[in-house]
Amino acid sequence: MANNKSTEKRIRQSAARRQQNKTSKGRMRSAVKDLRSALLAGDAEQAKSLLPPTLRLLDSTAQKGAIHRNAAARTKSRLQKAIAGLG
Repeated sequence: MANNKSTEKRIRQSAARRQQNKTSKGRMRSAVKDLRSALLAGDAEQAKSLLPPTLRLLDSTAQKGAIHRNAAARTKSRLQKAIAGLG
């Protein structure tokens, strides 16, 4: 348990940041999953239309610090490579 006010504040801040990161990562994962399912279905048009918003979500999630920037770059690269292989 917290022993002083600064520790109590740190606990509150950590809880708020944890919730924000969880929300941000969840939205990102859903977008990536939707794009990958379009790729598996072979639907090139849908995959190409889903790519820009998914890349934006990856960038913003990395910028917020919820994921590492290299993890975002790696995921973006793999998705773009998969889409280029479709058509």
